[in-house]
Amino acid sequence: MDFASIPSPAESVWHLGPIPIRAYALCLIAGIVAACWIAEVRLRRRGAPEWAVLDLAVWAVPFGIVGARIYHVFTSPDAYFGPDGDPWKALAVWEGGLGVPGAILLGGVGLWLGCRQLKLPFATVADACVPGVPVGQAIGRLGNWFNQELYGKPLDAWWAVAIDADHRVAGYENYATFHPTFLYEALWNTGVAIVLVLADRKWKFGAGRLVALFVLLYWTGRFWIEGLRIDPAEAAFGLRLNQWVSVVVVVLAIAYLLLVRGSRKVVAYDGGERLITSWDSEAAKANGYIDGALPKGVLLTAPEETGTPDTDENEDTRPEEDGVADEPSDEPQAEAGKSRDDA
Repeated sequence: MDFASIPSPAESVWHLGPIPIRAYALCLIAGIVAACWIAEVRLRRRGAPEWAVLDLAVWAVPFGIVGARIYHVFTSPDAYFGPDGDPWKALAVWEGGLGVPGAILLGGVGLWLGCRQLKLPFATVADACVPGVPVGQAIGRLGNWFNQELYGKPLDAWWAVAIDADHRVAGYENYATFHPTFLYEALWNTGVAIVLVLADRKWKFGAGRLVALFVLLYWTGRFWIEGLRIDPAEAAFGLRLNQWVSVVVVVLAIAYLLLVRGSRKVVAYDGGERLITSWDSEAAKANGYIDGALPKGVLLTAPEETGTPDTDENEDTRPEEDGVADEPSDEPQAEAGKSRDDA
């Protein structure tokens, strides 16, 4: 057996009777499931109700897929609207072609709408969910391997990927092996997910700052990976469009991390009916509810803005969430020291 390069799968579609089963779709679904599972674990540790992620996914996933396809068509229009293009192919998502920026942008809009429905704080949910995003991306990139797409420049090395002649980019027909840029991105995304979890454990990010860190790390890697790719894409001044997007987004992410400050919020439900939130303050820590299982009916007391403990025990400083103020609870407070790190 020749191990001089990574072979491409011989088949990417299997038929179950008249129903086609596409490897690309299976990888996409597996990535979504993995991302949702990670988000569910992290949301529960922040006090969200069980399986809230399913209600959020109903909004985020369809928005993300539509956004990803729109971005892909926008950045590679010739295949659909060029001289030999087919506009109807723009709807053929199953053939591949999903742009990550569009998925993140419209997927975030869907997540925001889901948070509105569940009355959950968007920034808290986004920070909890974001480590699952690069994991899902890494799994989804395997679908590009099955489709023999999104590879890079010709490469003669043992880790190069072999591409069949009918899948080679025009102008590169005489080359057989290429940079597996889809694999590079999958490995990079896996590393990004690990860094996000470890960083969040150490610094307790809040106010969407973990999302900003994800954007910074992902697009830093995407810049150099994009430079290796040879598939048709819009370009300007020697850089592909996604490289220009990388530059802009990384600068914005750095600015956000430097300028925005905010403590992590914990959330709980009063009997499953009313949302209760609190800043990650000394008052909340004293009750032992940071990153731990929050029992129903528990009200946490903390200042609304500063994140510092309240000195007046008789003054109600609980923040309002979505116009609903917290009310005193007769439920007993749990013992301190029940916190635990994120998964």
